[in-house]
Amino acid sequence: MPVRQLIEGGRVPVKVFTDDLEPHARQQLAHVAQLPIVFGHIAAMPDVHSGIGATVGSVIPTRRAIIPAAVGVDIGCGMNAVRLSLEAGDLPDSLARVRAAIERAIPVGFDEHGESGARRDACAPLARRLEAIVRKHPRIAKMQRDHEKKWVRQMGSLGGGNHFIEICLDEADRVWAMLHSGSRGIGNCIGQYFIAQAREAMGKRDAHLPDRDLAWFDEGTKLFDDYVEAVGWAQDYAFANRREMLELVLETLRRHLPAFEATDEAINCHHNYVQREKHFGERVYVTRKGAISAREGELGIIPGSMGARSYIVRGKGNPESFCSCAHGAGRRMSRTEAKRRFSRADLEDQTRGVECRKDKGVLDEIPGAYKDIDEVMANQTDLVEPLHTLKQIVCVKG
Repeated sequence: MPVRQLIEGGRVPVKVFTDDLEPHARQQLAHVAQLPIVFGHIAAMPDVHSGIGATVGSVIPTRRAIIPAAVGVDIGCGMNAVRLSLEAGDLPDSLARVRAAIERAIPVGFDEHGESGARRDACAPLARRLEAIVRKHPRIAKMQRDHEKKWVRQMGSLGGGNHFIEICLDEADRVWAMLHSGSRGIGNCIGQYFIAQAREAMGKRDAHLPDRDLAWFDEGTKLFDDYVEAVGWAQDYAFANRREMLELVLETLRRHLPAFEATDEAINCHHNYVQREKHFGERVYVTRKGAISAREGELGIIPGSMGARSYIVRGKGNPESFCSCAHGAGRRMSRTEAKRRFSRADLEDQTRGVECRKDKGVLDEIPGAYKDIDEVMANQTDLVEPLHTLKQIVCVKG
């Protein structure tokens, strides 16, 4: 579908790829559109919904500046998926042991791995880069207790919230392993620290902002350079964290399933990040807050909720979306509202056929709290081409 709504009245327009836009998200988009640093227009993806400061599901191109709160605190959060040489008939009738084995192998929630020399050695290149960042900004270390060891122990761990590990079947009953996670606690600390620094720096300039979370760093300043270094580190850490987790998942599956190979259809992509790109003839910083890159021919992953379908897609390189697409179903309601509205019986019904937790601890992740993933996909036929449709049969949540 083409652009469904055009929000005007700001410095730049907002092009929205859905009719389903809540008032608060509309207001947030309008606020960002007022900023003098925004280039061309803002693109709002079909899964758009309100966030903190900037809207989740928004693509924000900026000239010579970056807004840390638009990137957010779950820096580098994204997806990883790979197809296996197994089919549905190769799987056991009960998948409970498979889920339990994954949960033992991958720390979830606040859990982390134990001390390991091999893990420290593997993290050594990242450690040297982080040391350089912390020397310049020691408060980042103070924000994460025992930070020198904690981020290493969290490498290869899931976290909580909407992060997950899934075993899925595609339209041909082939098996896929898929997961969703980011830069864990250290990324959160980096995000919080630089968001506060941006607010403080903007306050000293006495600049008027429609929302204090839209404070930015200007290119050429020390804080800008330091943020680019730190956010780049967190994005690399998130990428490595997903890769490590996927390896652990595959090792676990090899102990419980028939022998298999991982195919070359492996995808590891961010959906909360910033990078420099060229659009409409100009080099700009593109912040994708809940959106993935969908350049022509580029593969991506668009997950549904824990009882809904997910999609492997190929980008079409649509310039109107800055070569981007939705990152998932997108929340329809807050976690508090989901817990108020739904019961455990609703969760059991909406996740029928999926081997997963069905207790009140994950009620806020119930599929009914999210938008319809098929409607999201219908609204972005101009942005991506679906290649595979995945349905989860095992879901591990934090």
